[in-house]
Amino acid sequence: MLKKPIAVACDHAGYDLKSILCDELETLGYSVLDLGTNGRDSVDYPDFAYALASAINDGRAEQGVLVCGSGIGISIAANRHLTIRAALVHDALGARMCRLHNNANVICFGGRMIGPEVALDCLRIFLKTEFEGGRHARRVEKLSNPNTTT
Repeated sequence: MLKKPIAVACDHAGYDLKSILCDELETLGYSVLDLGTNGRDSVDYPDFAYALASAINDGRAEQGVLVCGSGIGISIAANRHLTIRAALVHDALGARMCRLHNNANVICFGGRMIGPEVALDCLRIFLKTEFEGGRHARRVEKLSNPNTTT
């Protein structure tokens, strides 16, 4: 039985790593909603970040994976959507903390910045780490409601 769908998208610079991450998600039993790109021809990363955000916003997926060359641009684009908490990670601790304290629902990678083995480790940690809640819940709520103050 497949687990909940995970949306995955990238630009041209993230294509190779995205392919590796999609294979791992399927191995782990997840249904992959692959939103492209599907090759190394130059494309604009915001288009793919916005497609992934839409997939989460409309309920086709609860979590997502984004990859561009550095991971920076695609994470900025995704975070323009109030329901998205996209975290650019480079190591296992970042993958754990973005879920534990920030309830990140999208993990971002730089295809030119991180090796496949580290990215796979980060992905596995991201998927198995639960949000801690507690004092962090109030802060996470403010991310989706920026006009809220204490």
